[in-house]
Amino acid sequence: MEGSKIPHKRVGLALSGAVARGAAHIGVLQVLEREHIPIDVVTGTSAGALVGALYCAGFKPEQMKALIGRLGWTQVAGLACSRQGFIRFNKLERYLIRCIGDLKFGELKRPFAAVTTDLARGKPVVLREGRVARAVHASCAVPGFVVPVNIDGQLLCDGGVTANLPARAARELGAEIVVGVDLFVHHVRKQWGPPGYGLAAFETLVRGSGDGLESADCLITPDVAGHSYLCFGAYQELIAKGAAAAERKVDEIRRLLAETGA
Repeated sequence: MEGSKIPHKRVGLALSGAVARGAAHIGVLQVLEREHIPIDVVTGTSAGALVGALYCAGFKPEQMKALIGRLGWTQVAGLACSRQGFIRFNKLERYLIRCIGDLKFGELKRPFAAVTTDLARGKPVVLREGRVARAVHASCAVPGFVVPVNIDGQLLCDGGVTANLPARAARELGAEIVVGVDLFVHHVRKQWGPPGYGLAAFETLVRGSGDGLESADCLITPDVAGHSYLCFGAYQELIAKGAAAAERKVDEIRRLLAETGA
């Protein structure tokens, strides 16, 4: 198991969804590793599940940065002739398998969970067993656009519908301190007219899904307001913003570790 060998309270990292904004998670990981902040368990929703799976499989932030620099929609999405969605993320699943192998959760180097939503019940489903790539695929499947994934008879879609910041899932994995990374910061795009106000309301709804914002012990919120969810080209700027936000929270995380007897 990777991580610090010095006894400490177990630290969980909960990574939110936000599609292309997920690159900011890499900057957060860069800083936490540089500062030797222990990361014992990781949970992720949507883009956070993808980054979390790579990290828990052993990828370093610099390796992830190189991967995302080559990532585009043609690598992860394909058109679908389905009443359940316009595109499929089967390519995303195959892409992740090429990166880390067709691993099971128990084969990862750190405990990891991907958060999804059961469309039939309207409840979050935390995936901790089975194939990692399949779970990440489900966690990223935005309902209404991406065809959902059937796992064990459950029709699963993007975890952002019910738990965009999966802090509770991190505690279920044994975390005693949860550091959350929130990338769904809303922004009113006034120049867009009515759609801009509608998108701001949608962002607020997704950001508040679940109780992650309230239950995380430390919340890292990179300044990504206004950044596109769909354009991967700004990944370097997003990584830098993730790093800057994490640096502002290092002292707070250290205080939490000290207060809990690390």
